[in-house]
This record gives sequence, structure tokens and C-alpha cells, in this order.
Amino acid sequence: MKKIFILLMLVLPMGMFAQQQKFGYVNSAEIIQVMPAFDKAQKELADLQKMYEDEFNAMRTELEKKGTEFEKLQKDSVPENILKRRYEELMQLDERLRQYGNEVSANLQQQEQEKMVAIQQELLKALDAVGAEGGFVCIFDVSGGMPYISKTLCEDVTMKVRAKLGIPANAVPAANLPRN
Repeated sequence: MKKIFILLMLVLPMGMFAQQQKFGYVNSAEIIQVMPAFDKAQKELADLQKMYEDEFNAMRTELEKKGTEFEKLQKDSVPENILKRRYEELMQLDERLRQYGNEVSANLQQQEQEKMVAIQQELLKALDAVGAEGGFVCIFDVSGGMPYISKTLCEDVTMKVRAKLGIPANAVPAANLPRN
């Protein structure tokens, strides 16, 4: 009897402790899509990409113009050394165009990563605050493909995190808004 009593005294607090554990879940992908910082980053990246495209198109136009001039030179009786020099210029322009394209691609990818890191840090800060304020032991991210989260034993804190970030409950991602 004494052993049963001791066992109950040991197990009972564990059961009470387990019942007091608070778990939550959040959909970070949904939140990121409606964060003002995400929308701002998307616009900045689009503007940067447009700038790069304009520069790329100007370089390509120059290459095409010089290519047309080179073709005209070949029809005329132009000395071989001039043709060779012009051909080398064309090849250099073509190489610069390819290098520029590679640089642009790498730069855009780097800019996107930097902006996403800042957005994720902002989200994590809000998530930490919601977790601390709500007394959560753990908050799972359902956008990461978690196999199972009991929605009856866990609390969905997505709206609390959105509120912490100042995102209205009815906000939808800009990509989902109707276009005029």
C-alpha cells in the first residue's frame, strides 16, 4: 500500500505537469505572404530585376547593332585585319553580355535571400513573443510539412503572430488579390 501511495505521489505530479503543457502551431508560410515586409521585398526585387533587364536589353541591342555592322563590312571589300578586330570586339561584347547575365542572376538570388532572412527574423521575433506571452512550451510550424499535429491538443497561434506583426486578420497575399 505504501508503495502504491509513493508511486501515485510520483506519477500524479507528472500527470498534472503534462496537462499544464501548452503546445501551439502556426502557418508561417501564410503569415509571410501577408507581411508588409514581404510585399515590400517583392516590389524591390521586381524593380531591381527591371533595372537589370533594361541594362541587359541595352547591351544586347548594342551587340545586335555591331553584328549588323559587321555583316555589312563582310560584304564590302574590307581588309582582313579590320574584320578580325571587329569580330573580336563582337566576341568580347557577347562574353560581357553572358557574364552580366550570370552576375545579375547571382545578385538577384543573393538579394532575395537577404530579404527573406530579414523577414524570417521578424517572424521569429513575433513568434517568440507569442510563445512567451502565451506560455507555450513548443509551437510547431505546419507549413513545414509536419505529418500530424493534434488540433484539439494544440492551439493555432497563426492569428496571434499575425497580430503581433500588425497584420490584419482579413489580410490576403497580394498575389491573391484580383487584378484590374
